[in-house]
Amino acid sequence: MTAALRLSRPSTPAVAVALGAFALMAGAQALIPFVDDTRALTTVVVVAFFATTAALAGAVWPWARVAAAAGAVVVGTFALEWLGSTTGWPFGVYHYTDALRPQAAGVPLVVPLAWLAMALPAREVAARLVGPGWLRVVLAAAALTAWDVMLDPQMVAEGFWVWEADGFWRGIPLSNYAGWLVSSAAVMVVLDRLLPGPGRSRGLLALYTWWALSEVIAFVVFFGDPLVGVVGGLAMLPLAALAWRAELAPAGGD
Repeated sequence: MTAALRLSRPSTPAVAVALGAFALMAGAQALIPFVDDTRALTTVVVVAFFATTAALAGAVWPWARVAAAAGAVVVGTFALEWLGSTTGWPFGVYHYTDALRPQAAGVPLVVPLAWLAMALPAREVAARLVGPGWLRVVLAAAALTAWDVMLDPQMVAEGFWVWEADGFWRGIPLSNYAGWLVSSAAVMVVLDRLLPGPGRSRGLLALYTWWALSEVIAFVVFFGDPLVGVVGGLAMLPLAALAWRAELAPAGGD
């Protein structure tokens, strides 16, 4: 992961910030299986994840564009989460508990940060596999939604939010993933407008891969739910592997 981050633009302060934020994130992740109350560590992980993604983006795009994109995605996904938790659309009927704080209008503020934090890495995955256009938007949305195959079961198990109806996947309804796919596509359209030309940061690609691997290991080894790890791994890791294959292929090669 460190080598991939350095490849983004080795001498920039942005990459140094990304490395520091990543180290904080990974350290907090490593502690989560060993503590009873994960609320503080979860907040640290998400904030550090957001900082890592933002810093890596700042090594590639102008900071003004990064700030505009981050602001648009954070505000937009906050609105989506508020709408979802109050009306049941587009994800299904759920509500947040008071475990994660601070909150605004009943939505933990780390939640929209997490959307942006994984949206850019997911877009980098798609950018290695298809050219610009709607197919890339859909593939990037699928790569982001794949993360929730493991994320949602973990957060529900921690008691951070509650689904009103018992769904097919660890209590999570299919409507959640349909809502994620549509919402993720909207996020990708915004990112394409504000941060054009993805496929330029190996650090962001490595970050997606890190999350895929670390979540699989967590579920298989520590969380006692290997099925979630296997299914989540099958959702994320093939996309990451294909993206790396394309990234590392010789120029002009097959």
